Amino acid sequence: MFDEKSYSLKMAKAIEVFSKELSSLRTGRANAAMLDLVKVDVYGQQMPINQVGSITTPEPRMINIQVWDQNNVNSIDAAIKKSELGLNPQIDGQLIRLPIPELNEERRIELKKLIKSMGEKCKISIRNIRRDGNEELKKLLKSKEIGEDEEKSFEKNVQLITDKHIAIVDEKISTKEKEIMTI
Repeated sequence: MFDEKSYSLKMAKAIEVFSKELSSLRTGRANAAMLDLVKVDVYGQQMPINQVGSITTPEPRMINIQVWDQNNVNSIDAAIKKSELGLNPQIDGQLIRLPIPELNEERRIELKKLIKSMGEKCKISIRNIRRDGNEELKKLLKSKEIGEDEEKSFEKNVQLITDKHIAIVDEKISTKEKEIMTI
């Protein structure tokens, strides 16, 4: 039997991934989640920064990373510089300070484009999940497990679920854009 709930869950998962990517974008305020996607090469493997040090935001425009192992300071410094965050780490022993600069107009416009493209990728994922659902429905119809009326009904439900999830993505995009354009 066709399980439309599993497709809804897959779409929700795509939105979850998109939300995580959005939270890692720099908006001009210090936010520890900005570093979530930065991986550091330590102990022969890629690790998130929060597994090699404590991340705090003592001020609205400052992130501090208290590195646990002195040997990892330079690796973290290099990983942050290599990331697309545009941050310039300042090292003070085992403490790395990340001042968050004001966003200039040019960077805001770049970020808006980035948000739109991330949102578009998420919408494509959602549409691919819809297509998978519709293909499964066609197979079920072909093997006579469901009738044409059921197929149409399920197809309509899958489309409604898709529309709902795409609306959520659009909402997240516009919220993040407002946040970035607010000075």
